Amino acid sequence: MDLYEYQGKELFRRFGIPVSEGRLAETPEEALAAADELGGPVVVKAQVLTGGRGKAGGVKLAETPEDAEAKASDILGLDIKGHVVRRLWIEKASDIAKEYYLSIAFDRGAKQPLFMFTTQGGVEIEQVAEENPDALVRLHVDPLEGFQPWVARRLIYGAGVDDPNEQKQIASIVEKLYRAFVESDAMLTEINPLIVTPEGEVKALDSKFTVDDNALFRHPDIAEMRDTEAADPLETFAREKLDGDVGICGNGAGLSMSTVDVVAHVGGRPANFCDLGGGGDAEGVVDALEVITRDPQVKSIFFNIFGGITRCDEVARGILAALDRLDMSAYPIVVRLDGTNAEAGRRILAEAGKPNIYPEATMLEGARKAVELAKK
Repeated sequence: MDLYEYQGKELFRRFGIPVSEGRLAETPEEALAAADELGGPVVVKAQVLTGGRGKAGGVKLAETPEDAEAKASDILGLDIKGHVVRRLWIEKASDIAKEYYLSIAFDRGAKQPLFMFTTQGGVEIEQVAEENPDALVRLHVDPLEGFQPWVARRLIYGAGVDDPNEQKQIASIVEKLYRAFVESDAMLTEINPLIVTPEGEVKALDSKFTVDDNALFRHPDIAEMRDTEAADPLETFAREKLDGDVGICGNGAGLSMSTVDVVAHVGGRPANFCDLGGGGDAEGVVDALEVITRDPQVKSIFFNIFGGITRCDEVARGILAALDRLDMSAYPIVVRLDGTNAEAGRRILAEAGKPNIYPEATMLEGARKAVELAKK
């Protein structure tokens, strides 16, 4: 579960990580009152569960409360990568002398938390890793050993921080960020930028905080932070939006993601994928097709179904029933059926007489056909 910046900063504050003072606002009037209460220049920040706010005009400096009210009017309702701004974080403006980057992510390959730290903050970490990899310090922490003071020292000296005052403050924040990561069952805790003010104070100017959904039962206070209204309906079905033209639907997340790889392997470009789960009833197929075809880039659709408990003949009937309810004539639909009653399922599709349905027996053949039809 991703948290908004203001929610992540609240957790940072609980663990003693210094952050700027701020107020939440949902209207321009509330933004004016917040700015007036904070005093001095403030930053009006859109609260959305995506990156790129600044480039999209979602972060603006306001010199006065009236200016904050005007900037709030501009930002509220703004669409940032499909996320509509409904909340603002009004934060006391900070003078910045330096910008660093600090994060902990769960490295699934190593099965360990991974620290990343660089003095080149304020930009995308991928850009730093690509353009100046030596500037980025990576360090795993053995969860059985836990955090040790040498971890912070290794990060600080490795990145080349030489000011003793900064070293002491960063070391403290590193330790507290690890506590926040572990004790909140987080998958990611990121501070970008971690700033140094002209007076030498180090604090978190932003927060990106992702908590493991499976651990929320241990954190009812964090679970209450979930914004159900902000959930993208596409994410409910299509777990990942890609930049391609082949829409993918499978029964099971593992099979669906494998299908993405196979389509790419044969030279195609996946557009998205939906997981039908264990069934293949008409209602589920209708929902999946509606989501897949919301993407205007989709030129062909690839159903990849393996029948274990699921019967392929039932899936075939579900697909046909769905097509009776939807006009899908503009989309060639490749259906790979394998497993329980696969031959019967393919026969049902072949005998249906629908010119835009192409039954296939293997994943590879189905992927090639879907890519071929997308290019046509």
